[in-house]
Amino acid sequence: MLNKTDLRNAIANTNRGISTTANDRQAIASIIARVEDLNPTPNPLSAPELLAGDWRLLYTTSQELLGIDRIPFAALGNIYQCVRPSTSQIYNIAEVNSLPFCEGIISVVADFMPAPADESAYSQASATTTVETLSQRRVNVRFNRAVFGLQRSLGYQSPTQYIEQLQSTEKFNFLKGIDLAINSDRQQGWLEITYLDKDMRIGRGNQGSLFVLTKDT
Repeated sequence: MLNKTDLRNAIANTNRGISTTANDRQAIASIIARVEDLNPTPNPLSAPELLAGDWRLLYTTSQELLGIDRIPFAALGNIYQCVRPSTSQIYNIAEVNSLPFCEGIISVVADFMPAPADESAYSQASATTTVETLSQRRVNVRFNRAVFGLQRSLGYQSPTQYIEQLQSTEKFNFLKGIDLAINSDRQQGWLEITYLDKDMRIGRGNQGSLFVLTKDT
């Protein structure tokens, strides 16, 4: 039976998914589905101690993320999805390698909340109040802030250190970072956590994208 070691081996030389063919992606998707069947945490939203942390991307099919590598004179560095259950926030951080002193950082901040388990299902608590059943695997996500800047200008050292800056700075001085508007049609989405243990997380997004991440410690 295929396990997460087989998955790690399959994606090891894909450069996060950049260096894959359609056949590669199909084969990897099949392995991911097998690993998802072994998920030891069927209710990941009830396990914040596992969910919390800075997760580094190992593989994705998201063309939006992989497209960063096609920016002229730039190469995609590490990508992180940092989950903070205590504040119901997700920080997506992409390091962009470039010419010396021109290395960049792209970050998107989102709030999340459990999605309805079934939008058509509800239980009647009283004549005037309903209680909605919430999913233990899927979260609705609302993106509310995007920032681009040079790592040098922002004093970037690590995702954790940078998140502290984001939390304490409502809007950066344009000499440090640029707060970008997020189009209304791209502000909302969802993410389903299909595998979670102490060092691996697999997710599926509303655009059909797959994500495999490992927790940095």
